[in-house]
Amino acid sequence: MSGERLIYLPLGGAGEIGMNCYVYGYGKPGEERLIVVDLGVTFPDMDGTPGVDLILPDITWLRENRDRIDAVFITHAHEDHVGAVGHTFEQLGVRIYARAFTANLARQKLAEYGLGAKTVTTCSAWPQVTKVGPFSIGFLPISHSIPESSALVIDTPAGRVIHSGDFKLDTTPLVGEPWDPALWAEVSKPGVIALVCDSTNVFSKHPGRSEATVGPSVERLVAEARNMVVATTFASNVARVKTLADAGARAGRSVCLMGRAMRRMIEAAVETGVLADFPPVVAMEDAAGIPRENLMLIVTGSQGERRAASAQLARGKYNGIELKDGDLFLFSSKTIPGNEKGVIRIMNMLSEKGVDVVDDNDGEYHVSGHANRPDLETVQDIVQPQVVVPMHGEHRHLREHVKLTQARGRTGVLAVNGMMVELSTRQPRIVEYVETGRTYLDGTVQVGAMDGILRDRIRMALNGHVTVTVIIDEDDSPLGDPWCDPMGLAEEGRSRVPLVDVLEEDLSQFMGRANGKTIKDDAKLEEGLRRVVRQTCMNEIGKKPEVTVVVSRLA
Repeated sequence: MSGERLIYLPLGGAGEIGMNCYVYGYGKPGEERLIVVDLGVTFPDMDGTPGVDLILPDITWLRENRDRIDAVFITHAHEDHVGAVGHTFEQLGVRIYARAFTANLARQKLAEYGLGAKTVTTCSAWPQVTKVGPFSIGFLPISHSIPESSALVIDTPAGRVIHSGDFKLDTTPLVGEPWDPALWAEVSKPGVIALVCDSTNVFSKHPGRSEATVGPSVERLVAEARNMVVATTFASNVARVKTLADAGARAGRSVCLMGRAMRRMIEAAVETGVLADFPPVVAMEDAAGIPRENLMLIVTGSQGERRAASAQLARGKYNGIELKDGDLFLFSSKTIPGNEKGVIRIMNMLSEKGVDVVDDNDGEYHVSGHANRPDLETVQDIVQPQVVVPMHGEHRHLREHVKLTQARGRTGVLAVNGMMVELSTRQPRIVEYVETGRTYLDGTVQVGAMDGILRDRIRMALNGHVTVTVIIDEDDSPLGDPWCDPMGLAEEGRSRVPLVDVLEEDLSQFMGRANGKTIKDDAKLEEGLRRVVRQTCMNEIGKKPEVTVVVSRLA
């Protein structure tokens, strides 16, 4: 159709790992009908995002084009793909489509915001398709580290696109559908103009391993343990949780799931028929009464989260259970880059208790949920796309994925967040740049990256804070001396006297020297007092703190 085009626009997840949000559009430029694929979150850290609860993609562009959006499709139920649905639904207000397991969890997230379950439509796997606007979308099963993961087959008047979602090529995933190359070949037979593809493990040179390879090692480790066993993994990895629970049950241990997220995942898997034979579990309140050598805990917190069950057990007693010398703690997970400090801190706390910590440095107790380099090559050879657009990866992953594609004689397009790609031409090209960024969930409020809140927190964390109060009477003269309240600063400095005394003396001298013009002008007075505090602190302790000045004038 002349004058119409097919576009792809990542708003999150391209140039980073996490916070996935991708847009497809078809129509005349600027008038395209749109679908959104995934609405995920990423997680904060104390260094760069202190105090923040969650990080969401900036959906300003979507909000501005809300009347053009026909639907949201969720590929799977990991937080970095579905975690933002509740936080963004009222701004977008469009129907969400997902498979049963993902839909179950999406409804729970919407319910937290008082939104009705009818906003989510449950879809079956391919060949069922959903038609919205100019699109026809089918959920194509693929294996991953969470049940019912799906690629999306997106048919448009310009041709077929396959959006891979997160995936691995696992023929024995234990839970969920196995990799089916024949099905993928059949779906690709009509021709695929673009494969938009997971890039996470593009640097891993060996073919990925099956989830089934983990079981024997875990079973042997648990069987040989003499005291209490605790294992942690990603709560969403239902197959791994089942492997751990099976190992505990076969060793004659009572199994207890600790952590709300883990219990919720298993409940959702059972409710939707994904999981049929999970071993019996004991309630958390009953676990403390079971002999230690007969108990296995499967807990949340594999990434060092401060409030998760792993961290609580490492710090002390949790739900009446305390780890002791000779207990075993297994990390059946990979540490996500950026989480190393938190995980190592918990490992050391456990070690100080005499707990034997086992991690996955040798690859024995964990396998990745993402396709390695040879697997990516296999998918390309089956799908035979005209173009490959890497996504779900940092910039170096995307760039390497483009190189891999080009080495196999295909066209690769490197598009990071904000780059709109036209896919409906022989040579795909960047046609527009959209402003992208992050939105922070701070308590119950969403704040923008440019609001300055995080900048102020970081400055206070790095430099400390001083509040200065001064009272001015009716005739514009100081009523007494200024006083100050330092926070997060050393109590004494170079003068070997309390810092607050040095500050208040210097502030008093400033007020004594200030002329009437300065005293009458709040802005000048505040700036002068602020300058004195910062200079005095620099001289005394080598820091220039953030300063708040309160000028009270008596009427």
